[in-house]
Amino acid sequence: MRHRSIGRAATATVALATAVGLAGPGVATAQGVATQGRAAGPPAGSPLEGSPLEGVWRTDGYGLVVTVTAGRLVTYDVTAHSCVPGWVTATQAGPPGPDGTVRYVMGNEALSLTPKGPGRAVDREEGGVGSKTLLRIDALPPECTRPAPNDPLSVFDRFWETFEENYPFFAAKGIDWHAVRDEQRRRITPATTPEQLQDVLVDMLRPLGDAHTGLARVVDGQPKGVFGGRRPGSTRRTPELTERARQAAAARLTGPERLFAGGRLGVGRLPDGIGYLRVSSFEGYTDGDFGSQVTELDEALDALLADPDGLTGLVVDVRLNGGGSDALGLHIAARLTDRPYLAYRKVARDDPADPTEFTRPEPIAVRPSAGRHFTGPVAVLTSSISASAAETFTQALMGRAPHVTRIGENTQGVFSDVLIRTLSPGFMAVLPNEKYLTGEGCTFDGPGIPPDVRTPVFTPDELAGLRDSALSTARRVLAEEAQDAQGAQHQHQHQHQHQHQQEQ
Repeated sequence: MRHRSIGRAATATVALATAVGLAGPGVATAQGVATQGRAAGPPAGSPLEGSPLEGVWRTDGYGLVVTVTAGRLVTYDVTAHSCVPGWVTATQAGPPGPDGTVRYVMGNEALSLTPKGPGRAVDREEGGVGSKTLLRIDALPPECTRPAPNDPLSVFDRFWETFEENYPFFAAKGIDWHAVRDEQRRRITPATTPEQLQDVLVDMLRPLGDAHTGLARVVDGQPKGVFGGRRPGSTRRTPELTERARQAAAARLTGPERLFAGGRLGVGRLPDGIGYLRVSSFEGYTDGDFGSQVTELDEALDALLADPDGLTGLVVDVRLNGGGSDALGLHIAARLTDRPYLAYRKVARDDPADPTEFTRPEPIAVRPSAGRHFTGPVAVLTSSISASAAETFTQALMGRAPHVTRIGENTQGVFSDVLIRTLSPGFMAVLPNEKYLTGEGCTFDGPGIPPDVRTPVFTPDELAGLRDSALSTARRVLAEEAQDAQGAQHQHQHQHQHQHQQEQ
């Protein structure tokens, strides 16, 4: 799972995300209980007094209503027939900027709202990519002004409707969600226990085979994961697998791996002048804000690229990476190019009644950074564990020139930011609502991004023998590419010399 804010994962729900098999930071506190009724204006002298952001907003897609009141931002999770307080509660940090932008903080995370006229605003999250559009509404929907019913049937209906209005992949997965409702709803009665309701909801999620779906029970105010989806046949990361995989990779390096970000990043060298960058996560590099995460990442990249002219090639290993911040992935990509290019385009479901309707595609670009660059041959290693931000990073490298060779196996097949939705005081759900599109409008959701060169990855035989076919193959491919590039350079020099001789 990736870094989220409005419509993204909350800091207080990391336990939920981890427990259902996802990984990633968040951006909100757990005190997301909004004041009921119409949003009040700011008190006299407030930094937001008279601000165009004051009031009530509905997001374009994402199923959220947002109130901005007296320097406080609060969300509600809404469907066509329900409304419950959401998880995002943020506090204004500092006065509005020259363009009216207001920054809101939630622990170490932050988002900014920028007014775009009287009825529109744009949300951008630090550590996220892209934006969300907010449209002004007159007042909170009536459902948000009264307590939501939490009997078993109401919770079931809220769960079903949340997926019905936001989930983009029913058709692609061959799931008739209406038939699922009709079949499973018969199991719910006023006497249904929380345990029985949990069984029903899990039975509805399991056929999706989607690692960005999950269910949690809320115990003493904390989410405890009870189910997390996964693509059938994919590898599950365990401490034992992680340790053996690290040992197998380390055995192929010419020296000890330099560790950064608490071991989440590793830098080393392979023979023949090939650099090695292990990125086991795109989150949790520090305990600080997003800026400190970038600083830590840059330390690793500076160590990797201390002598870029001395590198004949580079391997980036995301086989153990379960996700995090898309922006950190783009930050690495920005060090691997000297020209801007399209990484992907984001869209989100924005019509609850029509699963084919999405927001306008928002292009996300890779732009060269100011740091040292490497523009030579690159290979990226992927596995079915590579999920979420690891996949958007892999997708971002697909537009790079020269081509980045993908080696290993298909990624997990989940790209969207996730929505974490409160169903009742006792249940929460996780689901995606976006697509990450290629320039041609395709998506890799479901099967994942395929490799250019398929090799065994983390098989029992590979782990038992401390073999690493993917890394060995990457070394061979990059050596061949470097040799071809050297040959082409020599041929170009020879042609230039021959032309010069003829001119004389």
